Amino acid sequence: MEEKKMTEKESLELVSRMIQATRQNLVKGSGNYFLVYGYTALVLSIAIYALFYVTGNTLWSIGWFLMFLPMSVIAFRKKKNKPLVVTYTDGMVKKVWQVIGSLFSLTIFVMLVLMFIAGKCDFVLMLPLSLLYAGIGTAITGLVIKESCLVYGSFVGFVFAVYMLMSYTLNGGTEMIWNLYFGLSLTVMMVVPGHVLNNKIEKL
Repeated sequence: MEEKKMTEKESLELVSRMIQATRQNLVKGSGNYFLVYGYTALVLSIAIYALFYVTGNTLWSIGWFLMFLPMSVIAFRKKKNKPLVVTYTDGMVKKVWQVIGSLFSLTIFVMLVLMFIAGKCDFVLMLPLSLLYAGIGTAITGLVIKESCLVYGSFVGFVFAVYMLMSYTLNGGTEMIWNLYFGLSLTVMMVVPGHVLNNKIEKL
């Protein structure tokens, strides 16, 4: 039996449908990954900085561990709203964020080990590192689903991350203002593109 070969037009249409399905799954399947994480980061950045400003206690930075909460929310919503179609591009995006998630976990593990060895550790350094990881994941996702605002928005995160790391090397320490920089970066990198993506899906 002879296999039917797809024409170039049919191939492009198939790829286009796969990309569109992935966009819809990112928005409808979990309440929009970007909005969930972006707004969580924005609220935490303001709250942690305000608490530090009032109390002067840098231990409030531990509040950033609440960023793991959206994972539970997304996992719960995905069980309730499973996508009807899971495409190849869905798998690609999922694997990208699995790698990014592994980098987050590995970084925290290494920092904890070093803290026990050296007796001290500045977890505020997780902010620029997280921006780099999240920026890479967001940029790749934007390229896969052909959403330019995700790609360009991630550049803001990269700029702030490099600025923080350079500031750390030049000034010899972290600054609490980094919390606000992180919230601003995630707003541009995830919240704004998340709303753009929602708006495009609603118009379909």
